[in-house]
Amino acid sequence: MNYISKSGKEYICLLQMHCNVDPKELKEIISQFVGEIYQKPPVRSSVKRRIRKRRIYAIDILDIQDKLILLRVESDAGTYMRKLCHDVGVIAGCGSHMRELRRIRSGIFTEKTNMVTLQEVSESLYLYRNCKDESDLRRILLPMEYGVCGIPKVIVSDTAVNAITYGAKLNLPGILAYQNFRKNQDVAILTLKGELVAIGESIVESKQLESGKKGEVIRPKRIFMERDIYPKSWK
Repeated sequence: MNYISKSGKEYICLLQMHCNVDPKELKEIISQFVGEIYQKPPVRSSVKRRIRKRRIYAIDILDIQDKLILLRVESDAGTYMRKLCHDVGVIAGCGSHMRELRRIRSGIFTEKTNMVTLQEVSESLYLYRNCKDESDLRRILLPMEYGVCGIPKVIVSDTAVNAITYGAKLNLPGILAYQNFRKNQDVAILTLKGELVAIGESIVESKQLESGKKGEVIRPKRIFMERDIYPKSWK
């Protein structure tokens, strides 16, 4: 869950201005927030209040009715929409605040494709436990491999899998294919069948794998596969 929560987000946000602003001027103000911004979390927030950098990839104005502006915002995880709305009002010179917010995407999970409500989860569990009907539960549950779609991946040989499930570092000879990654970056370790074995931190960058020399490549941080599913090939 931690790896998903760090992925990019998309929101539908209702902003209320405290005065009437010309739409053309408002569009110009909002466009200034696209790109890398400095942001201090609001007073009522769950993180330490210190200035930090976040990136806003896009802001679209979907509708304007008097002082209400409907926005679609794509941003880094940890970007506060409440603060964004407040800052728009500061630049406009009259103040503003966020009235409503809905997250419509988190990483690869979107409202239009694979996100479900807690109510749907609750109803599916009820049907499964009380009516022995697992059809709804099968519809909403996704393989855990979906959660690492935004992370670089390496494919490992079957002989390397068991040792990794016991916490061993992944060495170069066990890697069959890989996507580019940087040093100290999270990398997903998968089997030839596409099963998620673990997520680890890269010890070297992927360019060094081209040399073909032996050495440690990834240090496992979180093991997902149970032990001894694959045969043991280490002493």
